[in-house]
Amino acid sequence: MTSVLQQLDWIVLGIYFLALIAVAVWVFIQKNSNTEDYFLAGRNVGWFVIGASIFASNIGSEHVVGLAGTGFESGTPMAHYELHAWIVLLLGWLFLPFYIRSGAFTMPEFLEKRFDSRSRWFLSVFSLLAYVLTKVSITIYAGGIVVSELLGIPFWYGAIGIVVFTGIYTVIGGLKAVIYTETLQTVVLIFGSVVITYLGLQEVGGWSQLRETVTAVSPDHFNMWRPMNDPQFPWTGLLIGGTIVGIWYWCTDQYIVQRTLAANNITIARRGAIFGAYLKLLPILIFLVPGIIAFALTLQQPEVFQVAKADRAFPMLVKTLLPVGLKGLVAGGLMAALMSSLASVFNSCSTIFTIDIYKKIKPDKSEESLIRIGKIATAIIVVLGIIWIPIMEKIGGGVMYQYLQNVQSYIAPPVTAVFLLGIIWKRVTSDAAITTLISGLILLILRLGTEIYFQEEITSGIEVSGIAFAFATINFAHMAIFMFIFSVFLCVGVSMASAVPDYARIEGLSFGTMTAKMKQEFRESFNKTDLVLSAILVGMVISILLYFTG
Repeated sequence: MTSVLQQLDWIVLGIYFLALIAVAVWVFIQKNSNTEDYFLAGRNVGWFVIGASIFASNIGSEHVVGLAGTGFESGTPMAHYELHAWIVLLLGWLFLPFYIRSGAFTMPEFLEKRFDSRSRWFLSVFSLLAYVLTKVSITIYAGGIVVSELLGIPFWYGAIGIVVFTGIYTVIGGLKAVIYTETLQTVVLIFGSVVITYLGLQEVGGWSQLRETVTAVSPDHFNMWRPMNDPQFPWTGLLIGGTIVGIWYWCTDQYIVQRTLAANNITIARRGAIFGAYLKLLPILIFLVPGIIAFALTLQQPEVFQVAKADRAFPMLVKTLLPVGLKGLVAGGLMAALMSSLASVFNSCSTIFTIDIYKKIKPDKSEESLIRIGKIATAIIVVLGIIWIPIMEKIGGGVMYQYLQNVQSYIAPPVTAVFLLGIIWKRVTSDAAITTLISGLILLILRLGTEIYFQEEITSGIEVSGIAFAFATINFAHMAIFMFIFSVFLCVGVSMASAVPDYARIEGLSFGTMTAKMKQEFRESFNKTDLVLSAILVGMVISILLYFTG
């Protein structure tokens, strides 16, 4: 009986992978005739597909492995980052009208239209650096953990296998292949994760028993609101610093915004963002809670449930809770998350490098050669991400989701400040934008450098005197607040000291330069249903924040 079920696992996985290949082949047969087809799916994607793609792009390895690991280790504080559904609404209501009006392919291209080519060059290179530090390395690392844990093969075999398979269908089909495979992956991922949550709650004895078991050992496990002086998760940092990171990630990052730019008008793009915002509420239930369940099970049945490292909590649940027949399906869901986020970052990297860097250097290149260069750029980014993995494990205490939030907290503030101020205030100048971005990069390098340098002292709790150590040990979320305040003051100060921008050149790219016609078009781009659904979602976010108060 066991061997039949094991064969069934492989059959389910095989069918799943064949379905992905079929989608990529279908896209390939349709052909990508130009860069708009390859990088933005022809700007003809519906709201349901956009929302599902946003969700699948976001719900990658850092959630499947990292968020569950954080739930196991620390409980609910990091759920603040999963309640950024309201910030996805901000993308739809505040940022997207300006992006779509500009006609930009990429976020760096938008900065050039709003400011100048210096900001475009900076954000292009900075974004590629950020992808290596966060998305690429983390996804490959998590892919290795999940595949090695589930299939019993060495870590690096699993990591490289995921990279190769995902790279093939991404390179073949471009954004269209990525978006349509992500829609399929979203369904598989949600179903598989709901199954594991349901079975886990049954095993632990229900929600009340889960809370009772966990809080007996760790009283704060269900408390999202830790004191302001909490060394790891101060509520001020998670709420305010987390919002700064959230605006960068959801509203200015090519990785996410590229999905909405694939719509052919602002109404479809905004509805895709609203749908994606609702899906964004799911990770608390389907990833964070299973991590807490894994923690409870190690307390209740230590001889059966063992977790050597927090990041292995979710794969452990799959291995120990599921009957063999279901393992193949849930393994497919896990790999779906890994591959969807990796495919998204592959496509975003190739878009930024090709459109914002290579095309600027070689403007006379054909569409076909631009697509080819994008594919080569992707391969180089992947290699750099693999090289970064050993360094990554030294930051954030070795828990992947925490590492991700650490690094994003240093990347986000200057970019958030420049985009937000640039759209809200027409007086922001190109000199202010590039000064703020470069200053932010210097702070990022200093913070990461000191954190890695003092890692041994930080881990062992040894106090070291000096400004450098104090700088390295400021809580990561508070660091985001300080860097954002510094960036805003710097941007405003330099703007006031610079000549007034040419408002005619940036018409429609900030609130103060919108024409009466543009304002009318904005009012006509939504209806009452859009407003009501957005209001309900904000209410749901507030309700969850109030529920997890200890």
